[in-house]
Order: sequence, then C-alpha cells, then structure tokens
Amino acid sequence: MKNYIFSSLLILTILFGAHNLNAQHSGNEDKINYVVITKKIPQLQPILLTAEALKAEDGENFGEFKIIICGKEIGDITDSDKINKFIKKADNAGVKIIACGFSLNKFKVDKTKIPQEIETVENGILYNFQLQKKGYKSITL
Repeated sequence: MKNYIFSSLLILTILFGAHNLNAQHSGNEDKINYVVITKKIPQLQPILLTAEALKAEDGENFGEFKIIICGKEIGDITDSDKINKFIKKADNAGVKIIACGFSLNKFKVDKTKIPQEIETVENGILYNFQLQKKGYKSITL
C-alpha cells in the first residue's frame, strides 16, 4: 500500500512539474519589450532610432516597443507638421505611439484631431507601471 501511494505521488509530481515547465516556456517571455515616456515630440526622433537599433540587436527576441506621450506639450500630436513623420517612422519600425488621456484632458486637447494611428490610454503613468509589472523595460525622458 505504501508503494502504491508513493508511486502515485511520484507520478503526479512529475506530471505537474512537466506541465509547469511547459507553461513557463510559452514563448512570450523570451521577447524583450520596451516602453518610453516622453513629454516632447522632438524626442521621438532619438527614441525611434533607439527602437530600430534595439530591434536589430535583439533580433527574434524583440517584442513590443511603446512610446507614451504625456505632459503639457501633448497638444503637438494634433499638429500634422510635427507628428506625421514620426507616425510613419514608428509604423515602419513596429513602434506604437500612445497618448496619455489624463494629459489630453488636463491641457484640453481636441481628441477628434488626434491621428488615428495614435492610441489613447486613460492614464499614461499608470499604463507605464502596468507594463513594467509585465516585464517591460522602461525609461522616462
């Protein structure tokens, strides 16, 4: 009877242990994800160059790269002369540009003038922390 219980426990341990290994290697955690918070549209140029360099360096391990725009100059995202070249470059690099909804509200930005390529989140700072909890590497400029 002892051998039967011991054998059963051993088999269950092996099965659950193997299941946990498979769950840990689902492939997603091998990707390196990045998020940058910026307050100024001109900073998009060096951020996008950095994203391109990291994509080349990381190769297949490159995951997502997100740029969150917050602060008093957020209204510049509605100026096509200032933002369109960065939107195109971000799209080509696979980078997502995100606007902070809190900043949009605080500085009374007309949301209908935000380019459709720019995603909006309710609170950019909170969103950054949530991404960090998911393992994103983060920097604020």
